[in-house]
Amino acid sequence: MDFNGGIGGLAGGAAAREAGIDVMSWYFGIPVVSRVYLTSAFLTTAACAVDIVTPFSLYYNWDLIFQEGQFWRLITSYLFFGVFSFDFLFHMYFLVRYCRLLEEGDFRGKTANFVYMLLFGIVFMTLIASYTNIHFLGQALTFMMVYVWGRRNEEVKMSFLGFFSFHAPYLPWVMLTFSVLLGNSVTIDLIGILVGHCYYYLEYVYPVLADVRGWSLQRIMEPPAILHWLCGSYQPPPINIIQDQQQQHLDQD
Repeated sequence: MDFNGGIGGLAGGAAAREAGIDVMSWYFGIPVVSRVYLTSAFLTTAACAVDIVTPFSLYYNWDLIFQEGQFWRLITSYLFFGVFSFDFLFHMYFLVRYCRLLEEGDFRGKTANFVYMLLFGIVFMTLIASYTNIHFLGQALTFMMVYVWGRRNEEVKMSFLGFFSFHAPYLPWVMLTFSVLLGNSVTIDLIGILVGHCYYYLEYVYPVLADVRGWSLQRIMEPPAILHWLCGSYQPPPINIIQDQQQQHLDQD
C-alpha cells in the first residue's frame, strides 16, 4: 500500500483548506464598499466570459440610456474591466488596493462620505464621457481613487518596478506615463485625474479657504442625510440646534 500518496493527499487537502480559509479571510477583511465594488466587477466580467451577458449591453452610450431607457448602463460601464487577462488582474489589483486604502484610511468610519465620493466621480465622469468616445469608465474611477489617495499621503515613498522612487502624489502620473509607453490612450486616465483633483479641492482645500475667509458655506461635499441613513451613520441633530432653527423661523415670521 502506498502511504505516501495517502499522506500527501491529506496534506494537500489540508493545505487547500487553509488556502481557502486565507482567501475568504482576505475577502471578508476588505471593507464593505470596496468588497461590493470588487465583487460586482468580478461577477460582471465572469458573466461576460460565460456569455450570460455581452459587453455590448454594458457600455456607456448616451442615446441608449436616455432615449431607449437602458439606465443600467450608467452602472455597468463602471463594472466591466475587460475579459479575464493580465490586464484585468492589473486593474483589479489597483481597484482593490486603493479603494481599500481610502476606505480604511481617510474614510474609516465615514462610509457615507466614501460612497458620496464615488457618486461624485461617477456623475462627473459620465457627463464628460458624453463628449468623448469612451464606453467603459471603471479605469477612470480607479485613477480618481489613486489620485485622491496620493494627494492625502504625500510623504509615502513608492517605487516603480524597482527602477526609481517617487512620492505618492506622482503615482497617477507615473501610471499615465507607463500607459503612454505601452501605446495606450490616456484620455480615460486624464478624466480620472481631473475629476479626482476636483473632488480633492472641494473636499480638502475649499473648507480650509472657507474657514480662513469666513465664508458662510463651510463644506460642499457633505453627504445628504438620506445617504447617511442608508449607510447606517445618520445622527439626528441635537435638540438645541433644532430649537434654535425653530426660533429663527419664529423670529422671521
